[in-house]
Amino acid sequence: MIVYQQKKSDFLRDILTNNIDGIIESAYLKATNRHVPEAEKRSWRESLQRMNNVLLDDEIPADSGVTIEFQIPQTTKRIDFIISGRNSENIEHAVLIELKQWQEVKKTAKDGIVETFIGKSMKETTHPCYQVWSYYALLKWFNAAVYERDIQLKPCAYLHNYSDDGVITDNFYKPYIEKAPLFLKPDNQKLRDFIKKYITYGDNTELMYVIDNGKIKPSKHLADIIGGMLKRNVEFAMIDDQKVVYENVLASIKHGKEDEKVVIIIQGGPGTGKTVVAINLLAELSKLGLNSRYVSKNAAPRSVYQHKLTGQFRASEISNFFSGSGAFVDSDSNVFDVLIVDEAHRLNEKSGLYGNLGENQIKEIIHAGRVSVFFIDEDQKVTLKDIGDAEEIKKFASTAGAKVTQLELTSQFRCNGSDGYLAWLDNILEISETANIKLDVKEFDFKVFDSATELRDKIFELNKHDNKARLVAGYCWKWVSRRNPKQYDVVIPEENFAMKWNLASDGSLWIVAKESVNEVGCIHTCQGLEMDYVGVIIGPDLLVRNGKILTDPSKRASSDASIKGYKSLMQVRPVETAAQVETIIKNTYRTLMTRGMKGCYIYSQDKETRDFFKSMILG
Repeated sequence: MIVYQQKKSDFLRDILTNNIDGIIESAYLKATNRHVPEAEKRSWRESLQRMNNVLLDDEIPADSGVTIEFQIPQTTKRIDFIISGRNSENIEHAVLIELKQWQEVKKTAKDGIVETFIGKSMKETTHPCYQVWSYYALLKWFNAAVYERDIQLKPCAYLHNYSDDGVITDNFYKPYIEKAPLFLKPDNQKLRDFIKKYITYGDNTELMYVIDNGKIKPSKHLADIIGGMLKRNVEFAMIDDQKVVYENVLASIKHGKEDEKVVIIIQGGPGTGKTVVAINLLAELSKLGLNSRYVSKNAAPRSVYQHKLTGQFRASEISNFFSGSGAFVDSDSNVFDVLIVDEAHRLNEKSGLYGNLGENQIKEIIHAGRVSVFFIDEDQKVTLKDIGDAEEIKKFASTAGAKVTQLELTSQFRCNGSDGYLAWLDNILEISETANIKLDVKEFDFKVFDSATELRDKIFELNKHDNKARLVAGYCWKWVSRRNPKQYDVVIPEENFAMKWNLASDGSLWIVAKESVNEVGCIHTCQGLEMDYVGVIIGPDLLVRNGKILTDPSKRASSDASIKGYKSLMQVRPVETAAQVETIIKNTYRTLMTRGMKGCYIYSQDKETRDFFKSMILG
């Protein structure tokens, strides 16, 4: 969608009216039926005046195209400013410019992330060069008009109020600055020269019209890249019923009618290979030229599987294959060929940072995709906001007139392939009654430690082999290190044990980052992922008394949003809420205790709880 498009000469004329913000506001309202916040209008006034100064050069042709607030097709992402035309060799070019009024940033330890004032406080956001490069990558590899016509895109960022302080240009951000050059307050002439390097002749605004109407599908080059990555990675080889489910899904997609909406629900417990199937589907559908996305509510699975495919921690060209579950609030119907939703049990009703956008994520995903594939394990719902279950999906599928197919993954490859361990765990946590009362540790390495320090040391030792052992814990300790990095979060004084949560520097990549074994993981960064050995610290929210599992939501940390609001709900529907919160706590520990491929070791501060788990082990 193009909000504003004119020749350069007309843009300069509109600037002279001193009403450029009003002109764009009117165009935006007409295009979207939405009003613009005053802060955004102010940014237009200032930033576009600066761009006017840059373009006041006769060598930049008067008939070159100026596009403002270009919304990338099928996304909510908008590129601030684009100037288009042809270079001296008559090759079509579009210069993509991210405009910022920033004057100060703080460096972070996260890839492509800075802190700056947004509103009235410092908040994390993407480095402008990363931001505009990600837009470039989306157009370059998913817009058929761009790659088929070989249109050259040149991204850059212009921070016209920023004087270099060595932070925004720090070497940590160099990989993205190299991909998308950075221009600061004194760099008007440099930006002008950058534009003139690629825009010698005008295009009368035609080029952006072509791009805006380009078909959205992955390029063969990109499909080949992700396919090659998959072949080289043994972790994504499919076994047994994984292959059966994969072929059934492909058949439904290939043989489905163009005007028929399809919803596929795939049930599978921990370690059954839901994500293996999902990633293989993503690669094959891309190879078929279908516009597909891997979707998850949590960022951790997306980040980790991108890393496992590429072998690098930084974002790459395949990043745009991965999407959050809240990205479809404003999507048109069937705008995607296939949406592959992993960990669908974690879907929420509302989207957005403040949970105030959209109507229902299940409904929006089904609306946006011609085919929607939901991978689900209802026993892994771990917050009050988790709404993903088979009945809800079928309800919205029926409303949309979709054909529903249900499949199941049963073969278990995590926990040493021990179905007995999973059945025992469900029984001992009183999630479901099974015949597996005692655990045979010959089938799966399970131990109860009497010391948190000994558990930590054991995980450290196991991790030395190939960085596949981690400590995790129930969210019963506040995240105090967020405001004071010198403090520890998970502190057990009597054990001389003190560690930090994983939520700071490594973020979503905690499970694969090399030094993150020194941090304790939580449910939000390990769900949907796996390691060889997991050490679980059971908090005081789960205890055993007289052989019965008891849960206490009041022991959860106030910084954990998983059961936020439960006290108010208890006033309205006490019995239902109490049961729901109890299930969430049990599901949390079930999920944490099934992350290990080879072994799970646990520790509880409560002796009776430890003794109970010991008594449930054979021998």
